[in-house]
Amino acid sequence: MENKTGKPEFWESVFIEKQEMWGFEPSNSAVLTKDFFVRESVKNILIPGIGYGRNAQIFKDNGITVTGIEISKTAIEIAGKHYGTDMTIYHGSVTAMPFDNCQYDGIFCYALIHLLDSDEREKLIGDCYNQLAENGYMVFTVISKEAHTYGKGKFISKDRYEIFDGVKMFFYDRESIHTEFDKAGLFEIIEINENYPFFLIKCRKGSNQ
Repeated sequence: MENKTGKPEFWESVFIEKQEMWGFEPSNSAVLTKDFFVRESVKNILIPGIGYGRNAQIFKDNGITVTGIEISKTAIEIAGKHYGTDMTIYHGSVTAMPFDNCQYDGIFCYALIHLLDSDEREKLIGDCYNQLAENGYMVFTVISKEAHTYGKGKFISKDRYEIFDGVKMFFYDRESIHTEFDKAGLFEIIEINENYPFFLIKCRKGSNQ
């Protein structure tokens, strides 16, 4: 069954071959989001696309309960090996959300939504928003059109390219962020550098609604 984030077997083969390919240090976005969530007294979060958990531990270390969603079974097994089995990780695609009926204080979605097509991006934002508790926060990090890979590879649609086999990527600017996230309580956009220029997008349930 194909999933538009790439086929499940594509991501499975990536994790089998490359294992802990991003190392164990959390991303810059995870560090900033941890500080923000701690400041706002967030107690439990959902991480769609949790991978092997490198961005999860920093939240756990600060007393935040983490639940994840991950398409690769191998990535889930790696997470259990390195970070313990006390963390619930649902095996499946984020396009199949929700996996539970929980309401979360926070949601952190790192470098994932830009792998989806427009309908799937809209569904993911809506699904995440629906699982937020009132006054909860969700933080997304997305790749920027400032990235040197923008416009490279096979053109799919406006600002969306197949940058290599199996990975289609949508590149954001502030206009497209407002278009997709305004209805989900968008209140702040921060430019941040990971391996590429990213935007860190903050939304709050109940704000600007």
